[in-house]
Amino acid sequence: MRRMLSVLVGLALIALPARAQWSPASAQWGKSAATDVRVMTWNVKDGICSTNAKQNGANNWTAIARVIAALQPDILLLQETGDNSGNGTGGGVDSVVNLTTTLDRLMKGGTDPFNANAAVTAYVQLWAPGYDLPHVFVSSDSDGFNRNVILSRWPFVDLNGDTKSKLIDIPTVTAHLWAPGGDGGIRGFMFGEIDLPSTYAGDLVVGNAHLKAGSAASDHTQRENAARNVAYYIDHLLNGAGTGIPDPFAKIADSPATATILPPNTSVILGGDWNEDETANGAVRGPADWLSKAELAETAPSTDGPDRNRGDIELCNAADVFTGSVNTLSSVRFDYIAHQGSVTALRRAFVFNSNTISNTAMPVQITGFSPTSQSTTSTGSDHRVVVADFILPLAHACNTAGVDVGFGKAASTGVFPRLSACGGLASGQSANLALNAAIGATSVWLGASTAASPVSIFDGTVVPNPLTIFGPFPTPTSGVLSFPITGGGGPFTGYVQYAIADAGATFGVCFSNGLRIDMLP
Repeated sequence: MRRMLSVLVGLALIALPARAQWSPASAQWGKSAATDVRVMTWNVKDGICSTNAKQNGANNWTAIARVIAALQPDILLLQETGDNSGNGTGGGVDSVVNLTTTLDRLMKGGTDPFNANAAVTAYVQLWAPGYDLPHVFVSSDSDGFNRNVILSRWPFVDLNGDTKSKLIDIPTVTAHLWAPGGDGGIRGFMFGEIDLPSTYAGDLVVGNAHLKAGSAASDHTQRENAARNVAYYIDHLLNGAGTGIPDPFAKIADSPATATILPPNTSVILGGDWNEDETANGAVRGPADWLSKAELAETAPSTDGPDRNRGDIELCNAADVFTGSVNTLSSVRFDYIAHQGSVTALRRAFVFNSNTISNTAMPVQITGFSPTSQSTTSTGSDHRVVVADFILPLAHACNTAGVDVGFGKAASTGVFPRLSACGGLASGQSANLALNAAIGATSVWLGASTAASPVSIFDGTVVPNPLTIFGPFPTPTSGVLSFPITGGGGPFTGYVQYAIADAGATFGVCFSNGLRIDMLP
């Protein structure tokens, strides 16, 4: 084991993508890096419904199309869609089929089968040619007025072996620990499992909800109970509550049963209109607090949270780029995005409100909206848009002699340091142990153990535990170090992970992913 651990890793510095796409003051609102994943949530207040007029003009349909074209999310979460009565253009809630057709016309245009086949002259691709969200999940769960929707750049696929890639709501939970029992509340808490390209080390699970509205105590209770059940579902079924086994206490009625927990580099991201301002509810724990922290809302690292490392999920502190306001509906914050920070890193989150944007900073897709470009988002909805850009771990070029167990912490350069072993570890073989995308001209420490028990520390996660630390070791300015491991001498298993000095990171440190290495005879 010591022979294996004494062989240090190399790192190959990866050039960062250009960041010219993000410069709001210059009217550039795109992602910093092509590999970032942008998630957007918007309560569109009934504007997306089959009976709405779909012609270019000073109307909510046009405003919604322009805003989506301007921000171009990879994953779009919508609430309050399909309500023809609420929009004042028809009656009742759209069927799943009709709303799916309506969303197609919103994206691509064409003729409107719900309005005498009139030409659709306002649509997203009019202002953003080539942009598309072809994978659409319209929830069949409705409150009789509207539906929730997830649109994705990438397809939905079953990630945990229960044959389902889309859930209109979480399975029924039997009361246990902090979960009161039940489901995800009115309108359901929908989940989509998304198959990311092989560029990435893992995939995504995205949740979307429009929780119970209202200021009565009973309304708060409904929101709280839904959030508590969903937090339990994420922690226990998707992530196994630290046991490696889905639903270890058999309290979740998933049918067919989930076969495995989510893979190590697959993150859960949540969003939607959660209908409660956590800063203005009298210090009562609201849905965002329960969804992010589960039962123990401690300030020290959590041990029961719905993050993969059982820490707290991170709420994205989205704010208006120009004013700093966090409000998303009038003077309150009802709309949120949250993510598992032990798997993904937040590059930025912002509230998009065209009313606070000058003409010189206005996205070109919105410029020219009538009566003013500034009126676009408020014409589209009474809610403002919330957007978050996430950094995800990228796939290894080669990791044939290692098993990536996840839990990296992104460097201040905006990428995850990646630790891998390429080759073979049987007698007569060798492998190359390499750390990529770290920081050049800095110090690194190698942590090693024969066991893995992830622990939250320094805004990251240390995998080898109990831990032996080797170092510090300097990295050259080139950032390229590479050493062979000679195979044989096994069988035994070791876990290794690097801590990397990074002055720009919180606590001055970032982490590689943990890596399991199985030495063979």
